[in-house]
Amino acid sequence: MDSEPQIPTGPAPGETPAADRVRIDKWLWAARFFKTRALAAQAVSGGKVQVNGARSKSSRELHPGDRLNIRRGPFEYVVVVRALTKRRVPAAEAALLYEETPESRAERERVAAARRTEGPAPAPEHRPDKRQRRRLFRVIGRGR
Repeated sequence: MDSEPQIPTGPAPGETPAADRVRIDKWLWAARFFKTRALAAQAVSGGKVQVNGARSKSSRELHPGDRLNIRRGPFEYVVVVRALTKRRVPAAEAALLYEETPESRAERERVAAARRTEGPAPAPEHRPDKRQRRRLFRVIGRGR
């Protein structure tokens, strides 16, 4: 059969039938934007995820039709929530949970192409000495 993967319908065993209410961190994890739920919650609390143009807490509940701006490294995803799930689903099914805007996809491809043409960062000429390491650690917050 040549059928598309289906969006999970109905509650899973032990899951409440109120699947219309899902925390944003749980949905981001289930839709495979982040590898762990803790990383998703950290991104939301760090302001990397906006819901309908505003910052939110990780406990905020999503609804179908919400617009998310998700910043991951140099890339920004602008997606519209199409379906909700509390379970982490395979990638093919996860792609059906949201719809990325064409502008977002074009911008991500442009950034990826620009990064490919830049090439790798130049390697340092030598390792930092003790004094340089101490200064570096002071700047990045490690050490005394």
